[in-house]
Amino acid sequence: MFFPSVRLAGVSAFQAIQARPWAGYAVAVLAVSVAVLLRAGLETVGQFYYLPMVPAVVATAAVAGRKATALAIALSIGANSLLVARESHLDAVVNAGLFALVTWLTAELCWSLRAYRQRTGELSQNLAHREEMLETILASAPVVVLDRAGHIRFISPFACALLDVAEDDAIGRAISSFVDEFDIGDFHTGEEALAGETDRVWTCRRGSETFPLGIQLGFMPTSYPHSHAVLCLADLTQAHLADERARTLHLQLSRVWRLNSLGEMAASLAHELNQPLTAAATYLEAGQIDLRGAGPMGENASRTIGLAKSQLLRAGGIIRHMRELLAHESRGLAGERVSSMVVDLKGVFAMIERSEDVRIDVRVDDRADRVRAERIQFQQAMVNLVRNAADALVGRPNPRIMIVGRPLSDDQYEVRVEDNGSGIPPEELETIFRPMMTTKTGGMGLGLSVTRTIVESHGGALGVERSDLGGAAFSFSLMREQALEDA
Repeated sequence: MFFPSVRLAGVSAFQAIQARPWAGYAVAVLAVSVAVLLRAGLETVGQFYYLPMVPAVVATAAVAGRKATALAIALSIGANSLLVARESHLDAVVNAGLFALVTWLTAELCWSLRAYRQRTGELSQNLAHREEMLETILASAPVVVLDRAGHIRFISPFACALLDVAEDDAIGRAISSFVDEFDIGDFHTGEEALAGETDRVWTCRRGSETFPLGIQLGFMPTSYPHSHAVLCLADLTQAHLADERARTLHLQLSRVWRLNSLGEMAASLAHELNQPLTAAATYLEAGQIDLRGAGPMGENASRTIGLAKSQLLRAGGIIRHMRELLAHESRGLAGERVSSMVVDLKGVFAMIERSEDVRIDVRVDDRADRVRAERIQFQQAMVNLVRNAADALVGRPNPRIMIVGRPLSDDQYEVRVEDNGSGIPPEELETIFRPMMTTKTGGMGLGLSVTRTIVESHGGALGVERSDLGGAAFSFSLMREQALEDA
């Protein structure tokens, strides 16, 4: 432990002196002064000439740079020239030159050694840092190391917790005792087979229960004879539950969409059939009036026409009743958070991203986002708008959809769905919300119409404009809960 401490101390002293250049010159002057005093003390024994000056130069080189070392050499030569009488000037120059050459070479060795020690120290620190980082990763990740026979040689604390087993009990056991049908020998057929197998969902036993497990596998280099493979485990229980919730929500939203679509169709039929039904009833009424003048012979015909007229009026009533029943399902509004309703749709949005190859960004301000809404109806409107945007992005480069939610005022909270598509032509802005109006092949033209009906049932209005992304931006406002209570 002594030598590393000296090395670190030397490096620290060098760094401190480098930060103050004048300190190096002070070290040179001090070292030469001490060497001169030492030489004076040794004169009682014999003549040492330049020998006592060598440690002064080496000491300066050990903690200072080249300029300070050159000063120490110059001071040593000057002091020796003053204190020692030489036979000739040539003798003085030769000895001074030899001293300067020897001490400078010695100083170069000192600087090389110091640089080597500094690099060694930095390398040791980096290795220590990487070791600490790896230990932290292993401590926070469920990692298992296997030998070639598939037995556990190392297991991290997180993996012990995942498998509900003590480390001492796990070491030496076959991984197949925890994971059904897992055989390390099946992964020797190449990287392609390995990639396919690691996507598989395994069944893992934890005590008396089982749960779905994901495994990422990597092989150790052949230079490690006792460790063969590294497994990174992942409990997929929550992921499967989230997928199941997303599928359930998707089915529920699909049902609501069908009901809303039927409501829109009923509303359109009621509107379109109302006029001919009313006209037919009017004509039948006129026929009855004409038959009354025919006397007793026309009474039976008038009675039959009256029955026909009543059936026409009944048909109109049935259509209106079906429209009211299917369009809204008579659900009341309740206090909801926009961020919560949108977060529930993450699974559905993920399905749309995968199927349509688009990127969906959600930027909903969760501050003051409590509004009055019917949760399922709101979510259906959001899914309709996102799907509509995804359809508009087919064939576009880097397709992107952005969902933005933000409070507009103390009374209103705005929700926007934007895309980077080609936008909506101006001549179609007046017709896109009409039922049965569509530009899609095989489309029914009900998506935006249903969405508008849902938004209007929430007291808002669905609008469309040009998006900053380049495509269309559909937006609507919901009344914030406090504002609705005050109203």
